[in-house]
Amino acid sequence: MSAAEVRAIVAAPGNDRLIWNTPLSEEHAARLIAACDPAPGARIADLGSGWGELLMRLVEAAPGATGDGVETDSDAVARGRKLAGERGLADRVRFHPTPAAEWTGGGYDLAVSIGSSHAWPGATARESTRNALTALAAAVRPGGRVLFGEGIWLREPTPAALEGVGAEPGDFGSLLELIRLAESVGLRALHPLHAEVTAEVDARRTGYYGGYRSSFTLAYLVLST
Repeated sequence: MSAAEVRAIVAAPGNDRLIWNTPLSEEHAARLIAACDPAPGARIADLGSGWGELLMRLVEAAPGATGDGVETDSDAVARGRKLAGERGLADRVRFHPTPAAEWTGGGYDLAVSIGSSHAWPGATARESTRNALTALAAAVRPGGRVLFGEGIWLREPTPAALEGVGAEPGDFGSLLELIRLAESVGLRALHPLHAEVTAEVDARRTGYYGGYRSSFTLAYLVLST
């Protein structure tokens, strides 16, 4: 099965088995939402939102809050719109089939991007991460917050770990390096949070258990301008 076929299955509008399109537990999601602490009436953007599960929960956490989900996967957008309608959020959460790097909205109270730094062009993966953080910082009002999820190495990666993730040496750094990268574009870390990466589909399990388990994880940073 090709990567495109896998994405089509997990992002299908009728797929109610996969809640998150990222390594995230219910407990960790609740912690992230509490850390972001959206205020009543907050304006929230999720760049690379998928079907917007986290975006909808952030909006639900704050009376009168609204959200923009920016996503190019048409199946994910269709599923997100369906879920928003079912949860009574159709007038508060809007999905936009626009590349994240081309989104021009600004003045948000909170900007989110989880595992989507590749959406910003860059000569290297690290440069894409920097470009993503720069765009998120520009999208929020002064004093606004950014929730950013990115892969980090817990220890020096072995060849098997690199192969399992599908990464080149230097594509990802440590948690400290990610925090310093965020600081370099004017963001400061409020809550560094990370969760153990788990295999999302059978096609990835060999690389996970045989290569990068206990070596690679996804860091979630709550940042402020």
